[in-house]
Amino acid sequence: MTRVAAIDCGTNSIRLLVADADPATGELIELDRRMEIVRLGQGVDRTGRLAPDALERTFAACRQYAAVIKEHGAERLRFVATSASRDAENRDEFVRGVLDILGVEPEVISGDQEAQFSFDGATKELEGSDHLAKPYLVVDIGGGSTEFVVGDDRVLAARSVDIGCVRMTERHLVHDGVVTDPPTPGQIAAIRADIDAALDLAEETVPLTEAATLVGLAGTVTTVAAIALGLQEYDSEAIHHSRLSFEQVQEITGRLVTSTHAERAAIPAMHPGRVDVITSGALVLLAVMERTGAREVVVSEHDILDGIGWSVA
Repeated sequence: MTRVAAIDCGTNSIRLLVADADPATGELIELDRRMEIVRLGQGVDRTGRLAPDALERTFAACRQYAAVIKEHGAERLRFVATSASRDAENRDEFVRGVLDILGVEPEVISGDQEAQFSFDGATKELEGSDHLAKPYLVVDIGGGSTEFVVGDDRVLAARSVDIGCVRMTERHLVHDGVVTDPPTPGQIAAIRADIDAALDLAEETVPLTEAATLVGLAGTVTTVAAIALGLQEYDSEAIHHSRLSFEQVQEITGRLVTSTHAERAAIPAMHPGRVDVITSGALVLLAVMERTGAREVVVSEHDILDGIGWSVA
């Protein structure tokens, strides 16, 4: 066994996985998995730069993770950074900070690489499943971008488009530094227009309507699943491989777009860092299901982070 660590630093959150990896089988035995919402991509869509406060929040999380990695004695570490880091003019400042704290340089990966990791992380454990038909369409709704990947035993087509939940919120729901609560019909229409345009782009590369099983990843999807399940607290075991019907996604999205900050914050399984961005994320999920014609989405807690772990193994 080789003890490995994987870090996924996105637009909204930074996550750590420490696992024992069997090089012969590729099996990952999870030892530690954690997440911090640091909002690294705060303002990037507007300014093109990583904000000093966002960088410091991210570096603080990196210091915590460095201690966890040392405690577990991980032999290898891979740090992957995604949408916000790709877009930022001052990403070198981010790279230097991570290198100083963790001793590795973050890999600022492309959308296609992100899609490959997401697909691997979500589907490796589905390979022996008799009840889920191939090909899969894996949809990873992040903070800055959303990845679409179609594949069976391998990736057949992939595309990353800029319709993440943080990006859509900052672009359309923030006025004078404050998120509109609840959003106006005009704001919702503007978000939907951006999503539809991005889906048109994705469809140029990825056959969105040809997959047999829709698999949804990341915090928007898992939070909507937690709401649908009526969980009193976030429970990853209950959420993992649960199924959300189109009608459930439609009903929950309808509730979110008419809710206030206080009402969303009062949802038991809602992470405080998702209160302001969950509405935009749910609109992306609903639009994807409408475009693909999927009657349900299989929810996976295993995603790009696990794919990074597989790559180290």
